[in-house]
Amino acid sequence: MFDFFRRQPGLPHLERLSRLSLFGNLAPAELRIVESLVHERDYLAGEVIFDEGEEGHALYIIAAGEVAICRPGLDRAGELARLGTGSFFGELALLDDTPRSAQARAAADACLLVFFRDDFIGLLDTHVRIASKITRDLARHLAGRVRMMDDRLEFRP
Repeated sequence: MFDFFRRQPGLPHLERLSRLSLFGNLAPAELRIVESLVHERDYLAGEVIFDEGEEGHALYIIAAGEVAICRPGLDRAGELARLGTGSFFGELALLDDTPRSAQARAAADACLLVFFRDDFIGLLDTHVRIASKITRDLARHLAGRVRMMDDRLEFRP
């Protein structure tokens, strides 16, 4: 189950990172730099990754498993999204230090890659080209999310 980002014969680790939209425009040498900044963490089903109201420190990439984004204290009806392998969340933490707007919880056992804001800020200082590519892809992702929310609000019955 936890093998999406683990090294496997015939599928290099960097190739798996390059499949993520956030890092898809990076060259192999640039991916190696990003790979050195990413930390792997395992979570058990039901374990809270972060709570609503906590200060955001990192973006999370789902290497394996599922994560539920939800309003804490509510049952399944409070679930805002369920994300699977290859998705990322908590991306606003790379841009600012405002409190988290929702809770993230492992919906199943999960292996996550964690990209801390401090490492991203360091990347801005040392590798501007890489950081700008990531920022551009992050902006595209956020713009897509805003458009999707606009569409939902526009077509409400």
